[in-house]
Amino acid sequence: MIGSIKGKIILKTEKYLIVETNGVGYKISVSPDALSRVKNPPAGGGTEIMLWIHTHVREDILDLYGFLDRQELEFFEMLINVSGIGPKGALGILGIASIETLKKAISTSDISYLTKISGIGKKTAEKIVIELRDKMGEAKTGSSLQGELDVLEALKSLGYSQSEARETLKKVSVDLNTTAKIREALKILAMK
Repeated sequence: MIGSIKGKIILKTEKYLIVETNGVGYKISVSPDALSRVKNPPAGGGTEIMLWIHTHVREDILDLYGFLDRQELEFFEMLINVSGIGPKGALGILGIASIETLKKAISTSDISYLTKISGIGKKTAEKIVIELRDKMGEAKTGSSLQGELDVLEALKSLGYSQSEARETLKKVSVDLNTTAKIREALKILAMK
């Protein structure tokens, strides 16, 4: 099993990286969040990176999934242990919100958040909640995901795409109220 890879990025695409180490290029699928944080390699490659790796083996295939931190890897591995969630689905779920927000949604059994944001079905969302709720620990008191849904809807009504709104919301402080989150998100979007 490969546990981590450290090397140079020689190719970055929309879904994966090719990381070369000791003359071997590894194709590693990464989350959209990790891809957005990784710089494009200069001509000829050379951007140094270290990824935590999940090696997924099936009868006919061996896939590598990379993560910038161990917390993301551990959450990914919890997700793929839920029946009906494969590695690609788990990467998609990781791309919808921060791990903290996803854990909050699971621990508070907020199925509507999981289905509305991620595009997964109600039955799959229920499976995720049932199988992972106890592993998430106690949710912070007073924390509501409705505020985040309201921010996403406000940004979408202003003409931003679902993915732009989600990516921006990941950068907004979680301690703000809904109105302040919208203001901060608009500032972030204006800087692009």
